[in-house]
Amino acid sequence: MKKKRKRVIVMVLSFTLAGAVLAGCSKSQQSYQDTQQGSTQSVQQESQQNTISNKAETEAVEKNDQTTVGYEDNFAVDSKAAKEFAEKVKVAAKDKDLEALAALTAFPVYVGLPDVGVVETKEDFLNLGAETVFTEELLKSIEMADIEDFQPSMAGFSISDGKTANINFGVVDGILAINGINY
Repeated sequence: MKKKRKRVIVMVLSFTLAGAVLAGCSKSQQSYQDTQQGSTQSVQQESQQNTISNKAETEAVEKNDQTTVGYEDNFAVDSKAAKEFAEKVKVAAKDKDLEALAALTAFPVYVGLPDVGVVETKEDFLNLGAETVFTEELLKSIEMADIEDFQPSMAGFSISDGKTANINFGVVDGILAINGINY
């Protein structure tokens, strides 16, 4: 339960930093509250979602070459580690490699596309398709982003050229992971 709450908190902070739509955040929080207050069936569904999330996080750790899980929060991440993670995101975006981007992502994740909002699983994310996720505006923003001197915040780090489109990441369950994509 603590992991789920921590994930929700990180998502909320990401939305605030990026100026994301508050409705998506409210839905995520309401979904969490509904799960907590729901029936036994809801508890079973949550367990299945946690299994999927844990699998995605394990894959992210393996693909990120992060062999130890241990960041307490975003302020514990040094600028070198943040830059290395951002470089991986930039490569995935440049190559339009949705699988690589998904491997760097913690689910559920906010994807600020029309009619998308919170994407619960890696499979749902991949089903969006690279042509949908990698918009020209997002690709240009990520390409032009300065990742040399990241400064941590409660919401994490933002890869952006300073305009609207960005990819946010931060500490999720002790590792760096993407926690929001804004357009």
